[in-house]
Amino acid sequence: MAESKSTRELTMSRAMVSAIAHEMREDSEVFYMGEDVADYGGIFDSTQGLREEFGYDRVMDVPISETAYLGAAVGAAQVGMRPIAELMFVDFFGVAMDQIYNQMAKNTYMSGGNVSVPMVLTAAVGGTYNDAAQHSQTLYGTFAHVPGLKVVVPSTAYDAKGLMHNAIRDDDPVLYMFHKRLMGIGWMPAPEGPKTPVPETEYTIPFGSADVKRAGDDVTIVTLGLHVHRALEAAETLADEGMSAEVIDLRSLVPLDTDTIVESVEKTGSLVVVDEDYRSFGVTGEIVATVADESLGALESVERVAVPDVPIPYSRPLEDEVIPSTKDIVSAVQRTQ
Repeated sequence: MAESKSTRELTMSRAMVSAIAHEMREDSEVFYMGEDVADYGGIFDSTQGLREEFGYDRVMDVPISETAYLGAAVGAAQVGMRPIAELMFVDFFGVAMDQIYNQMAKNTYMSGGNVSVPMVLTAAVGGTYNDAAQHSQTLYGTFAHVPGLKVVVPSTAYDAKGLMHNAIRDDDPVLYMFHKRLMGIGWMPAPEGPKTPVPETEYTIPFGSADVKRAGDDVTIVTLGLHVHRALEAAETLADEGMSAEVIDLRSLVPLDTDTIVESVEKTGSLVVVDEDYRSFGVTGEIVATVADESLGALESVERVAVPDVPIPYSRPLEDEVIPSTKDIVSAVQRTQ
């Protein structure tokens, strides 16, 4: 998208905050709660500047008790407010699994539709910066697996803003997972790509609408989050070798845009799915199975690139080994040809 007077080039964190601030101005029932989100502005700049505009009543720091404040967010949503609650690291979800899995996701169903839970749960995900096994997971599949949650994963500033507007306005619970490496904070440089021109006006990106970030004819690469950018780098390398790769950014896992994926595979015949989550029982297997269900005859070759079933290591060389790299994606594509 070309930059104009009506757009600004933003980091992903600034784009998210822009959307949140707009929704807070428009609706007094929208508020943000989490650990270090007020004075500190979020350790990944997810709320930088919001407290100064909206005050402590609407941008509130909470005690280190995910069970308590996520439960409070569910309750607030059920009585008509629109809370945004942040998990500092998605890895911490375990202490509040009942609130997420059994309350947030299921209370609309359990009440026979008498209550809705219009809340957003934001969570920082991903590794690549040596924070070890309890602070570096993505866990997309863990949340996509449970009925009742919508799961969103932006990869660029443009997408981050549009998806956040849509998430806050949604009457169902949305899990909004942002990759730390893409946020554009000073101490963790982002790759080329996440910082994009962003319209200053509001706009929404509907869930279940994948984006073809690069068109191609020889192989379909399906991915999300950080690995959209690694896939695009891989596509550049492959182009030098005469291979044309189509890169699809899922943007949301639930709902999943099956049509865009299948249409691409029917064109290319080859599918490579790339994910920073664990390989077993996860996104890579689900995408491959979905394509096989919908259009098995078009599927000539398949490769899955994901984190092996091991904890994320603290050691930098070991972490680099387990998290899929651009080189890993290139190799996987080459095996399909």
